[in-house]
Amino acid sequence: MGRTRALKWLALLMGFACVAIGAYHLVLGISSVPGEGATGPTVDSRERFYNAIFLGYGLAWIWTARRSPIPSTAVRALAGVFLLGGIGRVLSVLVHGWPHWFQIPLSALELALPPLYFWLSTADERAPAEEKGTAEGEGRG
Repeated sequence: MGRTRALKWLALLMGFACVAIGAYHLVLGISSVPGEGATGPTVDSRERFYNAIFLGYGLAWIWTARRSPIPSTAVRALAGVFLLGGIGRVLSVLVHGWPHWFQIPLSALELALPPLYFWLSTADERAPAEEKGTAEGEGRG
């Protein structure tokens, strides 16, 4: 699979996953969080609010993946937000300790995927030049 195709499918996958996760948490509120006990209405309200935003974040990924060419600036910005979320989780571990085990693989994804998106971000914008063999990349030859 070429870089352009990988970027498109990974961006779409990220978008649909974030929309599904955001909708799930928006509907179920705090009861959707593994390892979280009963809380009051303030925490439930915050959970639902943040997940409405996360659903919108997923829609932004889908919108970005459907552009032609896929804008590298948007990919880098969205990946940067995802990375910032992973950094937030690391800060939480440093301040409060380890969360429920399910949060650990999520943290790993939030720290590992952004470099991949940063690397792929210009693939679609460069694709026409690569097809002509005038730019560096896998499209030559």
